[in-house]
Amino acid sequence: MKDLEGKGVKFKLNCKIKEIKEGELVTTKDEVIPWDFCLAAPGRSGMQWLIEELEKLEIETSWEPLDIGVRIEVPSTVMEKICSIQRDPKFHIHTPSYDDFVRTFCTNHTGFVVTESYPDHVGVNGHSFLNKKSNNTNFAFLVRVKLTEPLFDTTAYGKSIAVQATILGDNKPILQRLGDLRRGRRSTWSRLKRSIVEPTLKSITPGDIAMALPARLITDVIEGLEKLDRLIPGVASDSTLIYAPEIKYSAKKVDTDAFLETSVTNLYVAGDGAGISRGIVAAAATGLLVAEGILSKISS
Repeated sequence: MKDLEGKGVKFKLNCKIKEIKEGELVTTKDEVIPWDFCLAAPGRSGMQWLIEELEKLEIETSWEPLDIGVRIEVPSTVMEKICSIQRDPKFHIHTPSYDDFVRTFCTNHTGFVVTESYPDHVGVNGHSFLNKKSNNTNFAFLVRVKLTEPLFDTTAYGKSIAVQATILGDNKPILQRLGDLRRGRRSTWSRLKRSIVEPTLKSITPGDIAMALPARLITDVIEGLEKLDRLIPGVASDSTLIYAPEIKYSAKKVDTDAFLETSVTNLYVAGDGAGISRGIVAAAATGLLVAEGILSKISS
């Protein structure tokens, strides 16, 4: 930030944009900010607002698939071999019963599971530190869900599942051992204490994720883990911990050109909030694309 300010960039912190118009932005305090070029990149938390604003400008958008699933936590020794080769390994799996697409995402070797808070529900995520280690490794395990008529709104569907899980978990994520899920019983504190895997997230509710997620998704999770266990033995053991829900909302995809410029001249979008990317690395790359597009106009 200091580096950019030294180059003449001005920041307006704690300034919330209420409306995007052609050539100007309007804040919640009704301050008008004119623009020659505008990049809208509000992230997933601002995706609904962004789409509403772009649709007012008659910019076309389309619904994207949603990823719904859980976060898996296992002893770090289980993942040590694969993580020594690739820090964040990605596996794509098709399940036998439904031929659904399941993927691993956001592996945190010797990391921690954390709560992800939204205005009306909670979920889970994971992170890791350079100097602070746990004895576990966690990763997201997600099922791709694409809806067709009459419901196209994948965000509404995902939120309905997340809200239900939040109610069952008493405003905390639900935690269950894989062995308990297989046996059709909920996990309890006493069962968790007997497990060889100690959860890194303590603010949870032991329960039954089969009460929160649709049966098809539960089948996908179990079958997907059993397939993954062939490559990483121990991933599908009875002691494996499953946190729910983990939902990667996908914004409606905004119609743009190759440099992510919309049909409104000099109005660009980037990142997950515009449905252009799925993850922080790709989101950063979309910002570089926009920069190239703007620079090509300025220099021409």
